[in-house]
Parts: sequence; structure tokens; C-alpha cells
Amino acid sequence: MTGAGIAVALTGMQKAAIVLMQMSTESAVRVMAQFTEAEAEAVAAEIVRLGRVDADVSEQVIAEFHDLVVTGRRPVLGGRALAQGLLQASLGADRAEGVMGRLAASMAGNAFEFLETVDTGHLLTVLDGELPETVALILAHLRPETASPILAGLGQAQATEVARALATMGPSTPETIGLLADELRSRLGTAGQGTRQPAEALGGIQPLVDIINRSDAATEQDVMEGLDAVDPVLAEEVRARMLTFTDLVKFERRDIQRILRGVEGTLLAKAMKGAPAPVVKAIHENISDRNRDLVEAESKALGPIRASEVQEARAQVVYQIRVLEAAGEITVRRGDEDFIY
Repeated sequence: MTGAGIAVALTGMQKAAIVLMQMSTESAVRVMAQFTEAEAEAVAAEIVRLGRVDADVSEQVIAEFHDLVVTGRRPVLGGRALAQGLLQASLGADRAEGVMGRLAASMAGNAFEFLETVDTGHLLTVLDGELPETVALILAHLRPETASPILAGLGQAQATEVARALATMGPSTPETIGLLADELRSRLGTAGQGTRQPAEALGGIQPLVDIINRSDAATEQDVMEGLDAVDPVLAEEVRARMLTFTDLVKFERRDIQRILRGVEGTLLAKAMKGAPAPVVKAIHENISDRNRDLVEAESKALGPIRASEVQEARAQVVYQIRVLEAAGEITVRRGDEDFIY
């Protein structure tokens, strides 16, 4: 990107990307840590697209930010490596992996984008009899909220095989992906051909976790029990990244309050049975005094209850979190981020 006056036509997101590219990695990380995941993904996309920015353009942008001083006229380097490094440092490795995967699909093109509007039942019929690796390749290119009902509709045995294939997926060539997409278009009677170059496969543990985290409790249980039976090591890796009831402590106060507004008192009292002290504290601090008294009264009235009831109650709270995340109303933090309780 070169030429005087170009900075005037830049979007705000592009200008933010250029400012970050001028900063040291440490400073840029501190700034990106304040972004939501959607904002971080948008800025990272611009960093990748910009690649190299002429010094004249950089100076025009920096001049708009009076808190920074331009110290040189050398071109600023962007690109995938810088974007990924900033995302990893500010969001954690797991979330960065998911963001870069979605970014790769949106920028390189998604050969299976046409499946997003296909009825789940119809698609399951078309996929009947396909190898687990083929179904996994398709799910890897769909949005998690689209892929999760497909995984649920496969049945436990097949869902387990597909989940394992997705988590351990190796690279596939764009040509292979394009041929499979064309075959599905033909079976579904979808008009037209893909107009964008298909991206490489986007599989791995994190995409599988994203899909499971948007599934219902029964599907989650079936898939995890299946993985426990066929590949306990992989199951443990998946479970370590999954959202749990105790992850409530990782949310901002406003997000905790939004989550708890949708949880009935008796259900919350069951979910809190035997919960770690930080979780109980986080809940008490984010509900009204009246609701706190009601939950405590419910808990006393319940007395001892079966562990299975507690797990089911917690699963329903987690499902509420997933619904809110899918709607973009809260931000879920996962992975290797550190938190002080």
C-alpha cells in the first residue's frame, strides 16, 4: 500500500491495524488484549491483508493518533505471522487458532459455504454412507453452529468417528476440497460452481471443541464417551479445552450477570452443589440479594442430591452460555489464558 493521500480513504479498522504494526509487539499485545474476539479478528484480517505499508501512508495514519510519535520512514511489515503472533499473545493459543482458522476460510474462500443454508436433515441424507474423514472435512469448513446439529444427527458411533477424524485431520489440497464441494453441489442440485479458491482443511482439536460447545448436552456426552472408549488421550485433550461450569469465573461481571439472568433458581441451586468456592463467590456477587436468598433457600431445601442431577444442572447452565456466545452477547475465554481469582 503506497502513495500520499491514501490514508484518507482507509477504514478505521485498517488504520487501527497500521497503528498496531508500528508498535512494538509488547505494546500491540496490550492493546489487542482490550479487544473483543470479533474486534481482534477484524484487525488481524487487516494486518494480513496490508502486508507491507509505505512509510508515507503510515505517517499519515500515525498523525491521527496524537499519543504516538513517528520515529522513522521505513516501510511497516504486516502479514500472517505478525497477526498470528499478536492474537496468540493477547487471546491465548487456543482462541488464536480458532480465529486464524476462521480468518483463513473467509479470506481464501470457503468451498462449502453453500451448505450453510441447506436443511440439516437433507444434508444428513446426502452424507449417509460417507467416510468419517469426508464428513469431518465438510464440518471443518462450516460454522460451528451449523456443524453441531449435523454432528448430533449422525448417531453416537458415527459422530465419534467423525469427531476423531476432525481432531486428527491432516492437510487436504484445495483441489481435493474443490472436487468434493462440486460433488455435493451436484447431489444437492445446487446451481453454480464455487467462484473462490478453496482453502486448505481447517481441522484440529479446537474446531471440534467449538462444534461440541455449541451442541446439546446429550450430543456432548455421546461424543465424549465415544472418544473415551476409542482414544482416551484425545478425549482428555478435547475435554481440557471444553467449556465447563467452573469457567464462569473467567467471564467479565456483566457477562456473568447476563448468563445468570437466564437460569432458574432451583436449577442454579443444583448446579452450585459442591462447586468450587471461586465459582460460588462469582455467582453470589453477580445476582441480587433477593435472588441470592432464594438460591440459598433452594439449596437448603434440596438437601443431598445425586451427582448426576448436579451434572445435568451444570450442563444446562453451560448450554445457556453457549447460546449467548453464539448470539454474540457474551465473550467466552478458553485455552491457556491465566486468571487470578
